[in-house]
Amino acid sequence: MSLLPRTAEEFSSADYWERFFRKRGEKAFEWYGDYNSLCGVLHRYIKPRDKVLVVGCGNSELSEQLYDVGYRHLTNIDISETVVSQMKQRNAQRRPDLIFEQVDATQTGYESSSYQAALDKGTLDAMASEEEGALAGRMLTEVVRVLTVGGRYVCVTLAQEHVIKLAVEHFAEAGWAIRIHYLSQQSQDSDSSSFALPVFVLICTKFRQPPPFAVLEMCQGEDGAPYRLASVSELLSAIKERQAYALMLQKLRSGTDTLTTPSLTLCHAATGHPRYTLAVQDSLPSTKVPRANHFAIFIVPQGRESDWLYGSAEGRAQLASSAKFRRLIIVAMHRDQEYEDMQAVQSELSPMVMELAPPGMPDNLQVPFLSVGGDLGWREVVGRGVSDITGEYSVEDVRGEDGHLYRRLVFMNNTQLVQSESRLRPTTTSSSAHKKKSKKKSKPPATDAPASAGKGHTVDRGFLCCTHHEVMVAGLAILGTEAIKNKDVLVSVLVVGLGGGGLPQFMRDFLPGVRVEVVELDPAVLEVAQTWFGFQTDDRLKVILGDGLEHISTLASQGGHSYDVIMFDVDSKDPTLGMSCPPPAFVETPLLEKVCKLLTPRGVFMLNLVCRDSSLRQSVMERVQAVFPCVFSRPIEGEVNEVLLCSRGGGEGHKPSVVPQELQQAAKSLQAVLRNSSQNAPCTPQIDISAMLKNLRVA
Repeated sequence: MSLLPRTAEEFSSADYWERFFRKRGEKAFEWYGDYNSLCGVLHRYIKPRDKVLVVGCGNSELSEQLYDVGYRHLTNIDISETVVSQMKQRNAQRRPDLIFEQVDATQTGYESSSYQAALDKGTLDAMASEEEGALAGRMLTEVVRVLTVGGRYVCVTLAQEHVIKLAVEHFAEAGWAIRIHYLSQQSQDSDSSSFALPVFVLICTKFRQPPPFAVLEMCQGEDGAPYRLASVSELLSAIKERQAYALMLQKLRSGTDTLTTPSLTLCHAATGHPRYTLAVQDSLPSTKVPRANHFAIFIVPQGRESDWLYGSAEGRAQLASSAKFRRLIIVAMHRDQEYEDMQAVQSELSPMVMELAPPGMPDNLQVPFLSVGGDLGWREVVGRGVSDITGEYSVEDVRGEDGHLYRRLVFMNNTQLVQSESRLRPTTTSSSAHKKKSKKKSKPPATDAPASAGKGHTVDRGFLCCTHHEVMVAGLAILGTEAIKNKDVLVSVLVVGLGGGGLPQFMRDFLPGVRVEVVELDPAVLEVAQTWFGFQTDDRLKVILGDGLEHISTLASQGGHSYDVIMFDVDSKDPTLGMSCPPPAFVETPLLEKVCKLLTPRGVFMLNLVCRDSSLRQSVMERVQAVFPCVFSRPIEGEVNEVLLCSRGGGEGHKPSVVPQELQQAAKSLQAVLRNSSQNAPCTPQIDISAMLKNLRVA
């Protein structure tokens, strides 16, 4: 609508408002909300007997409506001579005691402490953009002067950041109590959609003596219970969150969008702690959706929120497509929160999620709640800690879709990513292999030390949860049948990146001819692996704490070091990169050349590559292929991961055109070694080597 200010600065211009009211005439202008939407809050803080100064009244009907319900001590001031004249004429007969005066709000001339309330609907917003806030500051100073002790400044505002920050800091420094009500988004006509922001009501109360602590409170709705915030910055952050939510609602109500997945976090009202995270997923236009399937809510089982189906954009799109609803709300529950049952979760979520319904959904439509198996899943946090490098982490046991228990390491700075995972097995079966030999009680062997003492479960070292780890183990077949079978010559392996230690522990436990060195940057990760994931070092499995890049450079410069296998399984901590594994420095040509130098003639370099950026992946592949003539790639189904298996092959310039047939024979030999080594072990390696190499291709 052309009458709205084109720029924020115009809000403060007397000339602008003169033109505005002349053009608009006597038609009321209520884009901050009318009396019906504001009366609940206004009646709560302003009493009919109060003497009220209405700052910047404009031609709003608000004062007239307050007058009609018993507020007879209203003094309305405005900078516009036109609007004051209009309002006087409009009310001369029906409301003779309603006062309108052309007065500058920054210097009213009224007596100090002469009003019990000051009512401001949009005037602060208009003035805050002038003189870098100085004009609004003078107006607030004048409000402080004319209000009596116990008086209240009641300001209806859109709470733009620079506006609300100026007001809150002004009154907080003066020692006033500050409370903000967040009202529902006001309905807007299509021409004013750019102003479709939620309305807030700021209430500042004057004390005779400032309290010993800041009184900063927020209320949901006109009658919501207040909750206290510790600082001005927290209060401002709470306002921004509600504005972001309102804007998201506006977008969701206007149409569907399959290109983005808006998300929001719902927090516990009393504690402020996150309780639910909601992702909004619209189905593709090409998806055939039954006419009645407008909207549904899917509850992700606890502990499963990082699964590809729920934790990735591609997975959520697939979930929505298979569910066959126009819009699917995917709800993840947070750790450290208690949930009674599915019915309780539905009751708690229903009022909020209905606001996210797609446009055009019929009224009173029954919205289904979907889940896996009808329950909430299960998760138990068994350990916590803080890494100096990565921050807080959580070790938690969850029940998988297959019914097995799994232990996971999750860093709190990226809760959607499982850093490490191991399957658990009951400890009661751990000694079954020894029962026939002896009935005497004995301590579990070193290879079966429980990862934790809780609930009778231990880590199953024979099961690798990550497919790329299985591929790396299978990649040892590239060394050849002779190297695999010959127990007299150890196969030396260098692994960069420990995680929970499942990969190096598996090689040490089930490949007798392998000696493993692991380089890990974070001491906290080593402690977690040893405490919670059953990782144990010995003469064939060692850990070096340090930077993997520096370690490789040092080994290459010293000379005299060589490895049959070097594995990179390290992730990037920078989420802005198109490659999450490994960090870019690990695939720079100088380092790759050092890796190649450290390999024995038969040696293999294995790289877990996770790269969503196709051009970046191409660049990485070109660098790898420039150093290693023979590069095989094994994509991981359903994941972005691929494992690169790199070697010198037949020498420089010799690039194979196909995967060599003898690799399958070597795979069978490797499988046999694993099978034989597990005969006296407490657990069995559960890996199909040939299957892991089946989709291997020449890169």
